[in-house]
Amino acid sequence: MSELMNLNMVLPEPLNPPFPARASLQELGRVHFVGIGGAGMSAIATLMLKAGIPVSGSDRAETATIQALREAGARVYTPQDAANIHDIDTVVISTAIHEDNPELIAARAQNLRVLHRSEALAAAMGASQVVAVAGTHGKSTTSSMIAVMLDKLGFHPSFAVGTVIAGYGSNARLGTTGEGSWFVAEADESDGSFVRYQPAIAVVTNVEPDHLDFYETPERVYEAFNRFVASMAPGGVLVTCWDDEGARALAERARDAGIEVITYGQSTEADLRVSRITSHGSESSATLRWSFECASKHYEGEQDAQLRVPGIHNQLNAAAAFITALLAGAQPEDAAAALYGFGGADRRFTLRGDVAGIKVFDDYAHHPTEVFRALETGRTVADGHNLYVVFQPHLFSRTQEFAADFAQALSKADRSYVLDIYPARELPIEGVTSELITGAGFSEVHYASDAAAAIEDIAMCAVPGDIIMTIGAGDVTALGERILHELHARYPKE
Repeated sequence: MSELMNLNMVLPEPLNPPFPARASLQELGRVHFVGIGGAGMSAIATLMLKAGIPVSGSDRAETATIQALREAGARVYTPQDAANIHDIDTVVISTAIHEDNPELIAARAQNLRVLHRSEALAAAMGASQVVAVAGTHGKSTTSSMIAVMLDKLGFHPSFAVGTVIAGYGSNARLGTTGEGSWFVAEADESDGSFVRYQPAIAVVTNVEPDHLDFYETPERVYEAFNRFVASMAPGGVLVTCWDDEGARALAERARDAGIEVITYGQSTEADLRVSRITSHGSESSATLRWSFECASKHYEGEQDAQLRVPGIHNQLNAAAAFITALLAGAQPEDAAAALYGFGGADRRFTLRGDVAGIKVFDDYAHHPTEVFRALETGRTVADGHNLYVVFQPHLFSRTQEFAADFAQALSKADRSYVLDIYPARELPIEGVTSELITGAGFSEVHYASDAAAAIEDIAMCAVPGDIIMTIGAGDVTALGERILHELHARYPKE
């Protein structure tokens, strides 16, 4: 698959080939996670505990996640300290752990094996066939859909995804292992680590410039996705969305390199076409028609698909999952029935409450396209009523790059309030504030220096039938309860 890669372009590690084979889980010995309480790290720790690996870890403070890991058998310390690094063989870190972390310093001094989170996840995959889901947005929902679908189909897959799956209460599970089993993973492109999984099926929902603090230029983002596809196992299949310009270009490059590619979308040129999409309340339906060849086998048919989640984007996500099911050997009608079993993923248009017919939803969207899709779904569910949004930008660099695009997406609401930027891992950038978004010329988009004032204003304006959304990847999710409290104060009998 080297024909797909532009090897003259040197990217940050680990994106430069050759891509190493997945490590054996058993060779890791006793494993310690620095920052074990994070969503990705706790998921891998859970998988290893289920596989019988001795697990320890640390974090800055006590959380419910840490307590659950202790109950599962992990030895977890708070806070982080060099003294915690004892009686272990392998240390696992994420990109968020810097070289000055006392536990990492101690691990290096003891010449312990240090793995990135993605390398530990790759080891947990074992001999399973991997479905790795990547994309600028939609990967958490799509990987969750695939995991639930394969489970409902009786494959009992393992999975590690970026959000808690409704009905499962977890973002990770160890299922059947060994040859012929399936492992579904969300493949994060933000730090280039998604080339470590060697998937049999690589799903790419879309490709747009993002994480430019890491990649620096859009061209390097596109090349990173080339390398993700090139990292597939021999005979691997790329499943991607023909409607998305970046994904379509990736599909064309992959086909030119001799890679099996199956596309989906609303376009008549897609191998699987999604048509007659309708939404009714919080459900949606569509008709799937497909005709394609893969590994010398012909696939053709038509199937209606109904989902318990709304939105065009979710029907497209489901199309990727449906193709995965066909490749795994499932019958179309069984795959469609299994997809209906997917009840959603946390912080993906999640209903937080309903007061007097005013519904409050929460969504993780933090890229302009994601925000647009989230508001598009909100508009559909509002069905002619008003849509109010509280948005928190995530990262100074992303706000600087996409301020005008965020403003345009947020203008889809009747009124959007933009909070101050959630910095996450970044330091402030001079001149970059939320007012880059609110000053872009859309009358519906307003700056809110005070979240309480925005909540009070929305609660006073909203009437039965309206939709309120909290949107962003930071702590804006906590505002949902505060909005519901204000609504209860206004409608005390509800």
